[in-house]
Amino acid sequence: MFVSLFVVGQQVDPSLYSGLRWRMIGPFRGGRTVSVAGIEGQPNVYYFGAVGGGIWKTTNGGLTWEPVFDSQPISSIGALAVAPSDPNIIYAGTGEPDFRSNLTYGNGVYKSSDGGKSWTNIGLRDSRHIGRIVIDAKDPNIVLVAALGHAYGPNAERGVFRSTDGGQAWQKVLYKDENTGAIDIAVDPSNPQTMYASLWSARRPPWSAYPPMSSGGTIYRSDDGGATWTHIIGGGLPKGDWGRVGLAVARGASGQPGRVYALIDTEKGGLFRSDDRGHTWTLMGTDTRVRSRGWYFSEVIVDPQDPNTVYLPNVSIYRSTDGGKNFEAIKGAPGGDDYHAMWIDPANPRRMIFGSDQGAGISVDGGKSWSSWYNQPTAQFYHVAVDNRFPYWVYGAQQDSGTISTASRSDYGSITFRDWHPVGAGESGYIAPDPADPNIVYGGSTFGSLFRFDNRTGQSQDISPLAVGGFGDITRAKYRFTWTSPLVFSPQDSHVLYFGSQFLLRSKDQGASWEKISPDLTGAQPTPPAGATTVANAKAKGYGVIYTIAPSPLAAEEIWVGTDTGLIQLSQNNGKSWSNVTPAGLSDWSKISILEAGHFDAATAYAAVDRHRLDDISPAIYRTHDYGKSWSKIINGIPSGAYVRAIREDSVRKGLLFAGTELGVYVSVDDGDHWQPLQLNLPVSPVHDLVVKNNDLVIATHGRSFWILDDIAPLRQINSEMAGSGVHLFKPSTAMRIRPNINHDTPLPPEEPAGENPPPGAVFYYYLKSPAQSGVTLDVVDASGQVIRHYSSHDRAVAPATPPAFPSSWIHPTQPISAEAGMHRFIWDLRHTPLPAETPEYTMSTASNQTAPPGLQGPQVLPGTYQLRLAAGGQTMTESVEVVMDPRVQVSREDLEKQFALEMKIANGLQQDESAIQEIRAFKTKASSDLAKKAADLLGEEEGRRPSRNKVSFLELNGVLAHLEDVVDSADAAPTTQATAAVDEALAQLKSLLEQWQALKPR
Repeated sequence: MFVSLFVVGQQVDPSLYSGLRWRMIGPFRGGRTVSVAGIEGQPNVYYFGAVGGGIWKTTNGGLTWEPVFDSQPISSIGALAVAPSDPNIIYAGTGEPDFRSNLTYGNGVYKSSDGGKSWTNIGLRDSRHIGRIVIDAKDPNIVLVAALGHAYGPNAERGVFRSTDGGQAWQKVLYKDENTGAIDIAVDPSNPQTMYASLWSARRPPWSAYPPMSSGGTIYRSDDGGATWTHIIGGGLPKGDWGRVGLAVARGASGQPGRVYALIDTEKGGLFRSDDRGHTWTLMGTDTRVRSRGWYFSEVIVDPQDPNTVYLPNVSIYRSTDGGKNFEAIKGAPGGDDYHAMWIDPANPRRMIFGSDQGAGISVDGGKSWSSWYNQPTAQFYHVAVDNRFPYWVYGAQQDSGTISTASRSDYGSITFRDWHPVGAGESGYIAPDPADPNIVYGGSTFGSLFRFDNRTGQSQDISPLAVGGFGDITRAKYRFTWTSPLVFSPQDSHVLYFGSQFLLRSKDQGASWEKISPDLTGAQPTPPAGATTVANAKAKGYGVIYTIAPSPLAAEEIWVGTDTGLIQLSQNNGKSWSNVTPAGLSDWSKISILEAGHFDAATAYAAVDRHRLDDISPAIYRTHDYGKSWSKIINGIPSGAYVRAIREDSVRKGLLFAGTELGVYVSVDDGDHWQPLQLNLPVSPVHDLVVKNNDLVIATHGRSFWILDDIAPLRQINSEMAGSGVHLFKPSTAMRIRPNINHDTPLPPEEPAGENPPPGAVFYYYLKSPAQSGVTLDVVDASGQVIRHYSSHDRAVAPATPPAFPSSWIHPTQPISAEAGMHRFIWDLRHTPLPAETPEYTMSTASNQTAPPGLQGPQVLPGTYQLRLAAGGQTMTESVEVVMDPRVQVSREDLEKQFALEMKIANGLQQDESAIQEIRAFKTKASSDLAKKAADLLGEEEGRRPSRNKVSFLELNGVLAHLEDVVDSADAAPTTQATAAVDEALAQLKSLLEQWQALKPR
């Protein structure tokens, strides 16, 4: 349905779409974590901070984790610390400090005084990235912060900061310059007034580079609790320029200073040790494993009771028991899991927690075994794709954990590990499922590696173009690629696949061969300029790549290309010639993150421009309606800090746009002239990509896995008239009759994490400008005009149930339709009115504060058109809803009608049976003892016991008919001969009982 009415000149009232709801589909496998904390004396309580997913807490030793930071406006956590003297006080430093090529920023320090239930920002908002927080052992108001500062530019709010009043005021106590920040602080547990800090100058360039620029590492000591500092240049430290330095202090003997460890990233660096407060140092051992990627791995942890036992997290967790001379790996896969942080219980060193690229894990046996990281939905995805199956599957590459495909809905109630699997290699690139064959999936990996995965065989063939570059000098490769090189199918020809380097590459034979169909589109010069590489000359030197590709869905030969150097190029003849259509004034290295070719006009395109690598975190989206001859910047309503990663246009409503930003999702209904949050129940997390699939909006977060906004039909219908109406019923989307499959396997424990399924049935949205004082009713009417389902705001709620524990026909839990003001979602289960069921087999045991469900679900409706009638506030509105079959089910209309007719016979029988039961119960209270006994015999109540199996009663038939309803309703198929016969027999018995009751009851 195409809607051309816009809400022009203003933003939409959020109450018009507040009833929409995001659902998280997983996967539940942890993402990068660099900050962890535990509590001495509370062996089951731990915290971890995800670099894009907020703070999580467990109170059961890691069996389950719950987010505790979702109410805050930022999600990147770099440091955590729990006050030793008051475990309810927690400080969190935002912004990850491990300067990868892809990282997100923070906005200062947060404090909780109630164990993570609530948080307050207490300053240092411009520090951006925080590496360490330490708290005084006795006074939780004394806290020090190591602030690294901006990753992409200079700033003054960096260095070591100290507060003595719990963060109300901060003093900069250690500072070198605007380019040098602090990365670590370590306190001497033997003398807390003595502490050590390291400074570091780290900078990321605007182009793709693996290690950051790293220099200026230094060590300082304070002997007055961090108020003043002295530069340590003791004997034995390596000469020359250092990179990052990690520090730790072991507990010394009584009256003796603690042993200091320093992991120094430099040419002749490694793990150094000092036993005299940093005056002299000794290089311990020569194990090259502990020196790898020092800019990324520089954490040092000392056993709190043994100064000779030291841990160095790296690709594995390395442990030394001889003071750093020799190391063994105690945790880590052969390929390396990348570990970044550890906390060890001061009172029980066998109890510890780590933070890694795969999440957090807890050990209670000194590292022999660890809790699972498959219970943390903190996956970092770069892009999202969907296939053309039903249910459709969602694809992405997870940082550090490889590819994944997961069902958008499961046939077994919730989305679990049964419903997802890898689709080849790669942790960072695009995933492109074949439009014609979902068993074939193409995936990109780091710096140009490319694979074709066949789900039928599990084989993944390398189809990379020749001369792929790697982690070295990208200018030496024939083709230049980036961490997330774009890979897209042509919407015009499902056999054509595009891949981006500095050239646009095309394959027409599943990657068996590639052809170059463009010149270098990045702005590189044939003869690169001489001299050192700078921001001013890097583009000309050839450091840029194609970052996004957008073939037009309307014009067969039209292709838009965007580069990370800030250029937009357009070809209208399949790559034979190209035009530079970059918006005027857009500076170099304004990364064109996503280009979206218009779905309604070939001259239209949208560009999401990401400038955070230029130290600019303001949003930027550009729009053209004339093939790039002119552009408009469209960011009204998107705040500073929410720089834009992705832009997509709806495929149904012209001008309905969605933007994925570093702080969440935004929507525009007027072609980008105005934007507003579409956050709803979605936690804040970077949104790197999004896609519209049918009626759903699917997003890839970089820290909270995949989410789906089901049924965006209301966003396609919102117009300027709705805000003024008292009542509005939105036109519902087509409803699919999907039969939930009951899991008869051993049930998963309730602690097993699972993604959420979409709501079963038809989804209705309605809007009330003000509360409906007289209530709200919703009727479902069939083609004959009969009301087959009635809902009212005065209905009572049905208690929650666990469907797998009960027959498939048991009624699902429901809530009354709401009469409150605002936009609401309501689900019709595509069934007739529920049926009565009274026998023990169909009685749900419930807690004392719950009400048992009223019986069985009614028969499923046949495919067809039904009318909805909403009454509220003296107004009545109607809409139609189309019900269709599950496309996977092959059944004739005739068979469905046979099934429906038999179910309706059962339903009528149950209603007659229930009426008789109620009449007899009322009759027994007034009848003589002889008549009451005869009535009880018909009813089936004999001194409170069930009747024997050879006797037929109303209660027994109630159970028989309920069971037969479950049998007939078990699948979308014609009823079996035996089921039909059983129903006829039961109804004949019911007829006989009714005749006996008619003869017995008074006239």
